[in-house]
Amino acid sequence: MEGGQARARAFGPRLRELREARGLTLQGLASAAGCTKGYLSSVENEKRGVPTDEVLVRLEVALGLAAGELVRAAGWERTPVHVRREVVKLAAREAAHRDRERKLASIFSRSGIDEGGRLLGALDDAYKSGELANLLGMSTKPAAERAPDVASPLVGDLARVLPFEVPLINKVAAGYPREFTDMGYPARVADEYVRCPDIDDPDAFAARVVGDSMLPEYREGDIVVFSPLREIKSGMDCFARLEPDGETTFKRVFFESERGDVDGAECVKFEGEASGVKVRLQPLNPAYAPRVVAREEVGGLYAAVSVIKRL
Repeated sequence: MEGGQARARAFGPRLRELREARGLTLQGLASAAGCTKGYLSSVENEKRGVPTDEVLVRLEVALGLAAGELVRAAGWERTPVHVRREVVKLAAREAAHRDRERKLASIFSRSGIDEGGRLLGALDDAYKSGELANLLGMSTKPAAERAPDVASPLVGDLARVLPFEVPLINKVAAGYPREFTDMGYPARVADEYVRCPDIDDPDAFAARVVGDSMLPEYREGDIVVFSPLREIKSGMDCFARLEPDGETTFKRVFFESERGDVDGAECVKFEGEASGVKVRLQPLNPAYAPRVVAREEVGGLYAAVSVIKRL
């Protein structure tokens, strides 16, 4: 894998590219590496994390790669996403500085000063066009008209290469609320992350479903992604935190008035201290009964925005 290009690409698709370039089938590579075809397919399709170093070494041999090549790439993949994004930004900034130095050197090499002290050649042209001020990080525009300070246009492009990842926090019961540990949500740091290319919420988190009360839409082992930025409306599937004990559960949420009227049609927002409003935690599995709690008992609701199904 050639330097930065290989590191910028996700491990699974890169592994598929290497396999196909060598004319190997999934079954052929899996057999050579001592793993199953299904497991290898899930790695290539980014449904599983990178393999262990032991499996990676066998894959290197099967693919005819230099020792340690896949292991190093996997190390980058295992690095927390916020660290990788910073590395990408620093690399882009360094590349921008090198490009600026190269352009300045080229301008100076094609320039001169006449006897009267006037600039000649490329340096004069660069000064008149504003290129010189741009390269030196100066601007002739008023502060209000200046563009935001961006290290390099490459930063945005490279940052988008890295898929958005959210922390996977233990498990959320899809039955009745029960004791749950989420490592101090929203810590944004976890032992495991899941890729969510369509999520752009820095506080998003994911949890594995436990139990069968959300059948048939959600099965045990499915990974559901929740976004604190998403506006909560009646009838949404939510991660609910209950007070005072911090119990959590995963349910379809409805808001009810004191008279018991369900306000799902009006999509009542979950905000403020709505007096008399109750929250119904509704399982999708008819074998489970709903639970109604007072608005004040709900410490937080986080909308489900994506689900990764277990095969």
